[in-house]
Amino acid sequence: MGCMATEESYVLAIGTKKGLWLATSQDRQTWSMSGPHFLMSEVPSIGIDTRNGRTRIMVGVRSEHWGPTVAHSDDLGATWTEPEQGAIKFPEGTDAAVERIWQIYPDADARPGVVWAGAEPISVWKSTDGGEHFELNRGLWDHPHRSEWGAGYGGAAAHSIVVNPSGNNVHVAMSTGGVYRSLDGGTSWEPRNKGISAYFMPDPNPEFGQCVHKIAADAAVEGRLYAQNHHGVYRTDDNGENWESIAEGLPADFGFVMLTHPRRPGTAWVVPLKADGERIPPDAKLAVHRTDDAGKTWKRLDSGLPQGEYNAVLRDAASVDTAEPAGVYFGTRGGSVYASPDEGEHFTEVASHLPDVLCVRGAVVSAALVPGAPVPA
Repeated sequence: MGCMATEESYVLAIGTKKGLWLATSQDRQTWSMSGPHFLMSEVPSIGIDTRNGRTRIMVGVRSEHWGPTVAHSDDLGATWTEPEQGAIKFPEGTDAAVERIWQIYPDADARPGVVWAGAEPISVWKSTDGGEHFELNRGLWDHPHRSEWGAGYGGAAAHSIVVNPSGNNVHVAMSTGGVYRSLDGGTSWEPRNKGISAYFMPDPNPEFGQCVHKIAADAAVEGRLYAQNHHGVYRTDDNGENWESIAEGLPADFGFVMLTHPRRPGTAWVVPLKADGERIPPDAKLAVHRTDDAGKTWKRLDSGLPQGEYNAVLRDAASVDTAEPAGVYFGTRGGSVYASPDEGEHFTEVASHLPDVLCVRGAVVSAALVPGAPVPA
């Protein structure tokens, strides 16, 4: 009889200002690193698609010379495929060019070929062939509000895409513009920002124009979403119709990260920063904060994290995997990456001295894909 071994391993994809690194692990505590891939190219977005019995890593790569595209690998980075004409390209007549790909979002298991993307200038794209080719969503691009959307500090970003299980209900968050919702799969869009503040505008409660930094859906409660705003942390229980503050109990309400549990209702994570004018952890003490009751209370989680940290964590430089318990991952602008195998209770450092970390994605994969991983006999 052969020895027992886990059938699962873990992959962590780390996008930086100067390329992509991949880390693999059997226990989410010790990691093997490979890379860099796409050295000297910016990697601000990553999607790991584990549907259809395949693990496909998709990366939004931005070369200063060649511009942006989406490349993909089906063998954990051993080889990469890049479309000759670029996976995301504005159609003729739009008088626009893609500057950066901010988000890659594989859809639900029920729609195995569908992948969404958010880009700069503010636009949403959809692929039906696993991320190899994307089509512009004309409903959002032709929206009458588009001329009034602006650029946040990092650029004009469609950075969050959330699709409900049916596929008809889609939320997009942008900086700046706020949250927009479609009830028909992306054909038409309306702003849904009631309750989210825009203190920097003449009217602090506008219909749209908020600088929402990130949104995420509660996997177990239909219609519940969470938002990290440019000052403000919010929850909606009615599909975006109304948002209420859940920032009480946090050391600061500024930040970029918003993560939710893959299964459990009411569980979310944020990484607070002191303020928009001081983008450092409060008191220079890096910590993740988790709620298990939909924002009524928050728990500080800092075991294994440095207390003397002046680097921020960006909106997509954090991720949750689908394991039990869920793994939590994030990277800093100082090039350190941390992993927790127990939902944030304890962290270990995966990597240090990397370039500015822009995007982190963790996933559970078959042990057969990971070199050196024990495979069940």
